[in-house]
Amino acid sequence: MTKTEREALKAIYRLVDAAAPEPEAHTGAVADRMGVAPATVTATVKRLADRGLVDHTPYKGVTLTEHGRIAAVGAIRRHRIVERFLADMLGYAWNEADRLATAFEHELPQEVEDRIYLALHRPDSCPHGFPIPAKATGDMPAMPPLYDLEPGEIAVVAVPGSTDPEIIEFLDTLGVRPGVTVEVKEKHPFDGPLVLRVAGKVRTLGRTVANQVYVRKTA
Repeated sequence: MTKTEREALKAIYRLVDAAAPEPEAHTGAVADRMGVAPATVTATVKRLADRGLVDHTPYKGVTLTEHGRIAAVGAIRRHRIVERFLADMLGYAWNEADRLATAFEHELPQEVEDRIYLALHRPDSCPHGFPIPAKATGDMPAMPPLYDLEPGEIAVVAVPGSTDPEIIEFLDTLGVRPGVTVEVKEKHPFDGPLVLRVAGKVRTLGRTVANQVYVRKTA
């Protein structure tokens, strides 16, 4: 599978997942997410359809077949394993690993990916805090935005590598980093801020930024 095909599968999976229950991704949105021309996506989708990985209805959208979902999650798994390798073995910062992983993950033989995973002692999350899915699965655990939590709920933080560096720096000053546990103490009405407990300290986070942080609920 080519780099463009893998990136397209990942983009479709994430767009469809975000748009649930609407299980379609429009090719224009896929192109925007990948940063390529719409014509490139159209040609790529046709190749994926020929391989039975997607269904495409012209002027409507693209859906993943069962095999396509498994392939898409497998591509996400590979990316997260390579990120973990870059962070744990080569010492890259977690917010650098995303960009660097994309540069060479597509050239790895499956055997090398498997050996990296074992050498890392079977990690369960990437440096950003997102879960590394099991092999040959078409599903991943739900990761809602932090702002979706209600008072009393506790969760572990994940921050996408694509997040604005200034927001990452701001979150860091609050102690809101990948892998950190937070508890929602208050949620102000009318789209007001969240009041969190982070490492024993009370922190306030506005809706806009809280919607750019994702979480895995633990309680």
